[in-house]
Amino acid sequence: MIIIDAENARIGRVGTFAAKELLKGEEVHIINAERAIISGNKKEIIEKYKLRRSFKNKGNPERSPTWSKVPYMFVKRLIRGMLPRETKTGRDAFKRLKTHMGRPATLKGDSIRVKGSDRGNLMKYISINELCSNLGYNG
Repeated sequence: MIIIDAENARIGRVGTFAAKELLKGEEVHIINAERAIISGNKKEIIEKYKLRRSFKNKGNPERSPTWSKVPYMFVKRLIRGMLPRETKTGRDAFKRLKTHMGRPATLKGDSIRVKGSDRGNLMKYISINELCSNLGYNG
C-alpha cells in the first residue's frame, strides 16, 4: 500500500505517479487531496471546469461524463482519466485507488511526496478546494 501526500503538490504529477503504481498492482491512497494544486491562470481553470460541468456543452446529459464538486472525488476523477478504464486492468486499477480529505485515522504509516510535484516558486495556481468551491461545493 502506498500513501501519497498531495498537500501543495501538482495534481498532474501526483496523478501520473499514482496511475503507474496502480497499473503495477499496488493499492494507492492519496491524502490531503483537497490541498493539491493545478498550475495555471485561476480564471481560465475555473471557466474550463464550469464549461465541463454545464449541460449546454453536453449532447446528452444523461450519458455524459460527470465531474464532482467534492474535492476528493474530483481528484479521483482526474486520475481516472489517466487509466485505461476500457480494459480489465484499468478497471481493476481504478478500484485500488482511494482518495481522502485530510488524513484518516485508519491510515497508519509514512506518506511519500512525489518527486518534482512540489509547488516551488510557482506563481499561478489554484488549489482543488478553491476550484471546487467555485464550482459550488459547500464543505
